[in-house]
Amino acid sequence: MKRSYLFLPGNQPTMLQNGAVLPADVLIFDLEDSVAPAEKDAARELVASALRSIDYGRRGLAVRINDLEKLYVKKDLEAVVTAGARSVMVPKVNGARTLHHVAVMLDLIEEECGIEKGRTKVIALIETALGIEKAFEAAMSTPRVEALALGGEDLCADLGCPRTKEGTEIFYSRSRLLLAARAAGVDAVDTPFTDARDEEGCYDDTVYARDLGFDGKLSISPHHLRPIHRAFTPTEEAVAFALEVVDAMERAKREGRGAVSLRGKMIDLPVLRQAERTLELARASGMLTAETEGASL
Repeated sequence: MKRSYLFLPGNQPTMLQNGAVLPADVLIFDLEDSVAPAEKDAARELVASALRSIDYGRRGLAVRINDLEKLYVKKDLEAVVTAGARSVMVPKVNGARTLHHVAVMLDLIEEECGIEKGRTKVIALIETALGIEKAFEAAMSTPRVEALALGGEDLCADLGCPRTKEGTEIFYSRSRLLLAARAAGVDAVDTPFTDARDEEGCYDDTVYARDLGFDGKLSISPHHLRPIHRAFTPTEEAVAFALEVVDAMERAKREGRGAVSLRGKMIDLPVLRQAERTLELARASGMLTAETEGASL
């Protein structure tokens, strides 16, 4: 379960090392916005070296490459894919065409380097009005796409509206991206909360995104990892009910029924899917292990 996606500046060796102990589900090594043009080459080498030499455990490892209008993209992809990055975040995605170009480059790099074809996945960062309009097209552009992510700051600049903590100005964009992701069968990742000092604000914003249906949230600060994970941690009551739902549906299946009554309510496949998501979040947060889950059933 990928709840938190933490950006780490690619030109800061200490931050790259600290990533090995930070509790993010996914680390995103950034070669784009956080790196000045004069430092692009050095950052690329630092990130590739970190991917090869540092043990990041079970964390997901992604790299945000530069946008396709820059000259750095091919070098970015060659360096990080051969170093072991399993995902690349593509910025400023404005539909299928952007990702087609990236997919072709990835095909060539994997073939030339003897890497399994299709191993490198893509996170499409949607940051413009055109990108929102073409989000579903982008999600369906290549089987490499594993997630759509929202970049609220650049989006608001494109829309010409202020970016607020309440986020009412991006409600439609959040909903549109989420629907596109669900229709395409990929993950939906919410925009970062940009006030690094406001942990409660980050928690509230993450709860809102979670309730809309987002799978995870981008983060620009390690201080936001705790509130993000807290927001995606279900209550004990919700976990207990989810376990009951799974148990009841398994019994119904053995008896040849597609639905069953539980606590006076009709339980069917949509309710089961919600329960399974709750249990997945509980496992990610450490509330459930194989032993405790088995004992509860």
